[in-house]
Amino acid sequence: MVDSVSLSTSRRTMLAGMGLVTLAGLGGCATVPVRNKPFFEEAKLPIGLQTYTLGEEAGKDLDATFAQVAAIGFGEIELPGLYGRSAAEVRRAADKAGLAISCMHIPMAGMTPGGALTLASSTSQIVETAQTLGITEMVVPIMKFPADARPREGETFLQSLTRGIKAAGPDLWKETADALNESAAALKPHGIALGYHNHNVEFMLFGAETGWDILIARTDPALVQFEVDVGWIAASGRDPVSFFGDHIGRVRWMHVKDIAAGTSPNTALQMIPAEVGYGTLDWRRILPAAHAAGVRRFYLEQEPPFTMARIDAARKGYQFLETLVV
Repeated sequence: MVDSVSLSTSRRTMLAGMGLVTLAGLGGCATVPVRNKPFFEEAKLPIGLQTYTLGEEAGKDLDATFAQVAAIGFGEIELPGLYGRSAAEVRRAADKAGLAISCMHIPMAGMTPGGALTLASSTSQIVETAQTLGITEMVVPIMKFPADARPREGETFLQSLTRGIKAAGPDLWKETADALNESAAALKPHGIALGYHNHNVEFMLFGAETGWDILIARTDPALVQFEVDVGWIAASGRDPVSFFGDHIGRVRWMHVKDIAAGTSPNTALQMIPAEVGYGTLDWRRILPAAHAAGVRRFYLEQEPPFTMARIDAARKGYQFLETLVV
């Protein structure tokens, strides 16, 4: 004879095995799925890497770098640029390693050495580069630089940049939004989607609004999407889960970035970085919230300084994400 406790236990075991759990207090009729698979396996999405994580050294031997990235298990990469090479050279190295390039950062004018591809390059040049790489997505990595951002005596670059952003005020963000709209409208007929990547300076207040408020309100949702860097969101003092909930339908890409305890909320490009999964962020809440909001590209990224070799930090983060069940 089976007692009631054993029967109840057996039933729970069976339901769990079927991926179902009965909700208490609802008469045993309602069920919710039990997730037994890691998040990325269940979502059927690759874990990507923003190769900025690997630093400038990555560009010295792209074949070796991309081979290491592929050996870790990353399914796709987002490029920070072309490493001073042609798009064809970068594509050949990625193909050789079996890596898919799915996105590239394209800065605004005046932020890179002469001759580099920027948002001010001709539409035909941008399209040709994208087609050679095999991508249909590009992201602007930071706002238009303020006119007065050169370091003064005794200033660091970040201090001068923060000062310049404050001095430029709301107009800086309006100009950035307008440039995004214009470029996105030119690229859309060619099948290229354009986005914008945040840091935490976007949350600097100007009266009652932030730069982010201006970007969201002034960019055309049919043209401009956003790449949410959750490390910088958290560094600004905001909860990434709530942030995603507030921006459903406007987010397509995500930088999976962690921060360490001791990072004080700020809007001055400051954080204490950590390997993904070993900082303070709750990935079991963040990843489902991002997916529900529309994110379909997830790129691991880490800021310097590093406590280990950059490639080892990328491997450590990948191994955490690969097995994470939410």
